[in-house]
Amino acid sequence: MPETPVAAPASRTVVHHVRVEFGDCDPARIVWFPNYFRWIDAASQHFFTTCGVPPWHELEKTTGILGTPLVDTQARFVKTASYGDLLQIEARVSAWRRSSFTQSYRVLRAQPDGTGAPDLIMECEEVRIFAAHRDGDDRAIRAVPIPESIRALCT
Repeated sequence: MPETPVAAPASRTVVHHVRVEFGDCDPARIVWFPNYFRWIDAASQHFFTTCGVPPWHELEKTTGILGTPLVDTQARFVKTASYGDLLQIEARVSAWRRSSFTQSYRVLRAQPDGTGAPDLIMECEEVRIFAAHRDGDDRAIRAVPIPESIRALCT
């Protein structure tokens, strides 16, 4: 049964910047779609560290939390991007639950001349959990409640 969202103030929005390189594109010079998910994953980590959450390897030592693995995703591609483009990935938490949360992203392309509104390239929503090792098995994980201190840093 899905977790019910917890009422919480709106999350902060944090922007992560990516310059599209030649190797990020397919032969048609269009960004190969898995790269968006790689950049979004980096934007998720950037969101938490910018909000003041310690890096996962440090948090594991103090709380046992390994990180926030992905359990579901949905994306909508609007326009293409190519090498040389500067992308802005806006990341925010749109819903908090007991041990999972929904993170929303907007991937925007800055205008080459720096004027005008950026182009929307992609929108994505991910459901992630806060995870720790299962007792007695370092290869398996389990969802754990999200510490209130982390929620507070991110809102």
